[in-house]
Amino acid sequence: MTLYGIGLGPGQADLVTVRGKEVLESVDVVYSPGRLSRTVALNHVEESKIGDLDFPMTRDEEKLRAAWKTAAAEIAPQARDGDAAFVTLGDPNVYSTFGHLRRTLDAFHPDVDVEIVPGVSAMTAFATALDVEIEAGAGLALREAANGHAPTGPDRMILFKVTDAPATHEGLIDAGYDVTYGRRLYMEQGETVITDEPSEIDERDYYTLAYAVKRDLDIEPATAQFDASDESATDASEEGEA
Repeated sequence: MTLYGIGLGPGQADLVTVRGKEVLESVDVVYSPGRLSRTVALNHVEESKIGDLDFPMTRDEEKLRAAWKTAAAEIAPQARDGDAAFVTLGDPNVYSTFGHLRRTLDAFHPDVDVEIVPGVSAMTAFATALDVEIEAGAGLALREAANGHAPTGPDRMILFKVTDAPATHEGLIDAGYDVTYGRRLYMEQGETVITDEPSEIDERDYYTLAYAVKRDLDIEPATAQFDASDESATDASEEGEA
């Protein structure tokens, strides 16, 4: 019997992987750490299959540890007697609450078997939503930017949890970056916003990311050099072969 940590993807119900959907349909009970992940899961399972967990909105580490111990104590018997799932937006191993559950189970219920079902993470989905190509050979760093933090250094960065876009923007612009913001990308709850104006997303929203690229970065892939003369040359070559 197994506990499955299932990544639901960025929030759009049809971006759950085929494997994730199959496991959701097969398990006996599905646990969710929040309203948004629960909403996505309900597109694939009946509400009667959802298990309730209570996670306090606090940064008090003692209260958080107590909450995770309670959650693990609820989930462990279900995963011993049958199959259970814990769902999370994105991927279970990338900026996810699932890590807390897994560590708590390892500490207090080490006999519970755990299997990860990866999901589409915002760090890959953003590229399509923002129409950004990360070329082969390019460097890309993942950072967190809560509360106005503006990390710098790498040529390209994806910043998660941009909760104070104006403050983050100021720091990044001063450091020589161009920045594009995406809010609630591929999420069916709330408005999706893509903008390079931080004033348009100045209200706090945990589901905001930024793509920052050095202003003087100059990487040109080979295919960027194609122009009309290349097309003409190709047509002429094909005619000659005919």
